[in-house]
Amino acid sequence: MTVGDLGEFGVIGRIAGRLPQGAAVLLGPGDDAAVLSAPDGRVVVSTDLLIEGRHFRRNWSSGYDIGRKAAAQNLSDIAAMGADPTAIFVGLGMPADVTTDWLDALTDGFRDECALVGASVAGGDISRSDTVVLGVTALGDLGGRRPVTRSGALPGEVVAVAGRLGHAAAGLALLQAGRVGPDVVSGPSGPPEGVPRGGAEGRVVAGDGGIEELLSALVDAHRRPRPLYACGPGAARLGATAMLDVSDGLLQDLDHIAEASGVRIELDPGAFPVGPALAAAARALGADPLEWILTGGDDHAFAAVFPSDVRLPEPWLVIGRVTEGEGVHVAGRADAWGGWDHFRSSHD
Repeated sequence: MTVGDLGEFGVIGRIAGRLPQGAAVLLGPGDDAAVLSAPDGRVVVSTDLLIEGRHFRRNWSSGYDIGRKAAAQNLSDIAAMGADPTAIFVGLGMPADVTTDWLDALTDGFRDECALVGASVAGGDISRSDTVVLGVTALGDLGGRRPVTRSGALPGEVVAVAGRLGHAAAGLALLQAGRVGPDVVSGPSGPPEGVPRGGAEGRVVAGDGGIEELLSALVDAHRRPRPLYACGPGAARLGATAMLDVSDGLLQDLDHIAEASGVRIELDPGAFPVGPALAAAARALGADPLEWILTGGDDHAFAAVFPSDVRLPEPWLVIGRVTEGEGVHVAGRADAWGGWDHFRSSHD
């Protein structure tokens, strides 16, 4: 069955029937608008647009993975402000020949990612379009805390990250190079039977079988980010002076903090661990793993600035410091690396 067979209101009913509502949702899907509680008296809001062929490909990712990824990149924006996510709203455009199984998987992906932070899919809109288009708006509650913006960094403070860096970029590079077959995708229960466990969701089609699980895990990272959501509000409680989620590459995103705060950020390239998966992908593609770490953004790690006397718990990792000046600089590197640019970059 396709969504065209169901019709607009059949699709809406099918989606709504798969979405439980949390305590923050006073009135959920089914009316002209939703009603949510706002205990703090302030609401944190973020929105993102994802377009098929530019941000994802249906032959590379399952509907479930796309739903998880679309929710994750919005929920992480809320957490990066030091807030707790409460709800998301989804605008969905899709062709009439999209199957109901794919729609169910997409819906379940949104639901399951939101469940990680106790948020709800509280409403949205649908329309027919030539390709799949997702517009996601996320809401959050500060719980009495001040928002952590990009403009509070001061000279003498340290820069730290929480979460993986470079894994999603390496996974994308493997798919683009044809090093991993895109035909194996997963649903809520994980990889299909016969595919290596541990997050492996792609099939290595060339090279040493001994690195299969390592490379496949990187493709999984591209398909489905795993932000450490609790680190956002946790950083706010620790006294973070500036913070963001790394969505367009560490260098490019930290430059937003440097510019907004009027400071210089100096990074230590030796502070970034290169794990076995990144090392294997770099060997397979003849690439520099540090470039993925510094410019890849789809992992949605958190980057934050803290006073130097703050004792940072795991998984926070200090990677640099804030000084007087401007821009972001990597010690010993003169490479003019950039990051994601929506008008210059592509996932194709």
